[in-house]
Amino acid sequence: RDLEFAINDEKTLAEVRERTKGVVYTRFPPEPNGFLHIGHAKAIRFNFMAAKVLGGKCYLRYDDTNPEKESREFINSIQENVRWLGYEPFKITHASEYFGEIYELAVKLIKAGKAYICEQSSTELQEFRKAARPSPYRERSPSESLRIFEEMRMGKHPEGKYCLRLKIDYKHANPTLRDPVAYRVKYTPHPHTGNKWVVYPTYDFTHCINDSLESITYSLCTLEFEIRRDLYYWILNALGLYKPFVWEYSRLNISHNLLSKRKLTKLVEKGIVKGWDDPRLLTIQGLARRGYTPEAINEFCDVISVTRRGNETVIGVNVLEQCVRKDLEGKAPRVMAVLQPLRLILVDVPEDFVVTYDIPRHPKNPSLGVRSIRLTKNVFIERDDFREEDHPEFYGLSVGKTFVLKHTKMTFECVGYTKDGSNVAEVHARITKKGCTTDELKRLKGHIHFISASEAIECETRLYEHLFTVENPSELPDFLTAINPISLRNITSSLIHRDLLNSKPGDRFQFERLGYFSVDIDSKEDRKVFNRIVPLCEKERRKALN
Repeated sequence: RDLEFAINDEKTLAEVRERTKGVVYTRFPPEPNGFLHIGHAKAIRFNFMAAKVLGGKCYLRYDDTNPEKESREFINSIQENVRWLGYEPFKITHASEYFGEIYELAVKLIKAGKAYICEQSSTELQEFRKAARPSPYRERSPSESLRIFEEMRMGKHPEGKYCLRLKIDYKHANPTLRDPVAYRVKYTPHPHTGNKWVVYPTYDFTHCINDSLESITYSLCTLEFEIRRDLYYWILNALGLYKPFVWEYSRLNISHNLLSKRKLTKLVEKGIVKGWDDPRLLTIQGLARRGYTPEAINEFCDVISVTRRGNETVIGVNVLEQCVRKDLEGKAPRVMAVLQPLRLILVDVPEDFVVTYDIPRHPKNPSLGVRSIRLTKNVFIERDDFREEDHPEFYGLSVGKTFVLKHTKMTFECVGYTKDGSNVAEVHARITKKGCTTDELKRLKGHIHFISASEAIECETRLYEHLFTVENPSELPDFLTAINPISLRNITSSLIHRDLLNSKPGDRFQFERLGYFSVDIDSKEDRKVFNRIVPLCEKERRKALN
């Protein structure tokens, strides 16, 4: 949507070229009133990569115009998230650093008769704008408006009594141009400027001015801001300022998830999730805690790309999951763990039976080295790998079936089991052949992972599923009705190899046949907690059984 009044004259362009030396500038401009999510990761990548491709520079600018909702915690978190994703801003700035200049520009508009002080309450103001009616204070003289505006700055008036409004067109078809508010009084200390100011410009008034003052070349934002483009350029034209090129793109929606800051806040405040870093959330902190890598998130952003269409399109969460599988496939060390243990006893070997195997930590990455595992008389297998009644499509253990314990080059036969009430207590097996060839092992479909009882250490595993049971919870009248009751399953008696006691939070592994897991921050030195990042895809699951 081209706008004639968005074009800069040659004199302005020449001045900008002189300031920038022809360098392209973009910016990532979050409001520091919450934690970033994967939708922000898309915006971050777009802005930083656009600058990189064009040989330019990208700002990280906090659009901090509302001290009531902003905090130092959010400011620090955003900066950490940007750097965790792999980007280094050319410069970190705050909208609040320009408050002095923005105030003087507001004064300029008042003097020009393009802004006025209004005394309507917020309710009246909204009603009048919706009805396309003029404020009764619209024709207030510039001199009176200037006097009151200065008094507002000096803290002489309470919050809500006065506001500064732009004098555009109260009956315009575009509601954002119906004399929007530009300034209001707030006595809340600001997280960056403290108590220096008690009048604050609105986001819409500030954003375009900041872009202009920082000589931003391309102002990139999501499509819901398209309706505000007319206001963006009206302000800059009224002030005679340089006008960046605005380009909107579709926002990100991911299936079985929410990215609305308001709705995410509700999930946190109601205790449905355990904070903003809950691994079920697609916040940057939640994804990092779950075990997602910056490389996987950036790959996802590249895969879905940036378009002008599709603001309501929902991207399948499986696309994101496949990106992290692809990334971890090449670098996550392989280990064997048992989520729900079942004891297996080799009945035909002595109590002190031990065979040690040195196996690669990664089948295709020898630089990761090797690990040692033991086969002993008592081992633990996955409870799901045994059935009392066999089935043609079941490749695990049943009485009379031959199977392989992974990496042992032996075949075994299940010969029996015992029960404790209704539950299977232990499984019995015997060795049928040692020193099997690769071809012999391939002919058997059931390859079962295990941990020797002498090397097993108990841990907690957390298995995550989709947070919502429907693809697009945003469409529901009440999204809370679609919460998945089994989005988190805690298993407190899982087993890992004792070597993993040396792992630290953030370390990632592939638990063979089970999926990719990451060490959680709740881990202690003698008891680890693992988050499942993603399960193996179906193709990998079938391959793991063989």
